[in-house]
Amino acid sequence: MLGTQLIDGRSENAGGRDPLPRLRDRAPGAGLPLMRFLTWPGVILTALFFVLPLVAMIVVGFWRRTPEGIVADWTLENYARFFGKDFLVAALSNSVEVTLITTAISVVVAYPLAYVLAYRVSGQLQRLLLLVTVLPFWTAYVVRSYSWLLVISEGGVLNDLLRSLGLTDAPLELAYTRGATVLGFVHFFTMLLTLTIFANLVQINPSYRKAASDLGASSFAVFRRITLPLSIPGVAVGAFLTFVVTIGDYVTPQILGGNAELLVPQAIMLQLSRSANFPMASVMGTLLMAIVILVYLGMAKRLKMERL
Repeated sequence: MLGTQLIDGRSENAGGRDPLPRLRDRAPGAGLPLMRFLTWPGVILTALFFVLPLVAMIVVGFWRRTPEGIVADWTLENYARFFGKDFLVAALSNSVEVTLITTAISVVVAYPLAYVLAYRVSGQLQRLLLLVTVLPFWTAYVVRSYSWLLVISEGGVLNDLLRSLGLTDAPLELAYTRGATVLGFVHFFTMLLTLTIFANLVQINPSYRKAASDLGASSFAVFRRITLPLSIPGVAVGAFLTFVVTIGDYVTPQILGGNAELLVPQAIMLQLSRSANFPMASVMGTLLMAIVILVYLGMAKRLKMERL
């Protein structure tokens, strides 16, 4: 009986007619494009809280600040003033350097961790290590930065330990340096990169590695020819996220770096808090956005991030 119904069903649909449209026509509100309607809240929120502020920032960068207030004149004076001040250009250079150093160190440290999690441990131990990897995200960003300050400051745990072991007589100047800023960044983004790379590694078909081994490839050859190329998209995503957040971060450089060197986010805060120079602050924000866009375009082209 069931076979007859299936045959009859195939014969009814043999002419290419789909019974689903009839069901859709009977459904309540069938004429409403539901999926398109559900996307509108997200589109509206994106337009209000991302597109409009971004456009406003770019536009204000072309205005002028006068003693009477901000004048809506279209001029490149702010950009000329920015590149004419050495300390602002140095702040932009410092931001890029710190971001690149942080990204490079985080990738180098995170990849082995992700590799071990994906291929060397399993079961309960893997889940436990993944939990340990996620733990830093449970701590507030400011708290993590101040915690590192307690460790590396002149009277901190590390200097006390070195003095007690007789390795140094005077406290080392570890805090309020570029190294301290990079350390705080790497502590956070190593875990983020570990998760993104791990997620990519576990999606690689195990048969690829097994086939390479069966054909006589060594473990290093399998990694170099199979695992590493296929994991590049995960590395690219994690590195790009690290770059984006690091270059625009204000908290970590302010707490751990202090006034040792000026970064663009700190320069933006100075422009806003001391002189309310919104056009100059907008210029700095626009330059950071331009750098991020250029980095994305470069990584998307070379590392094929669009395949994710």
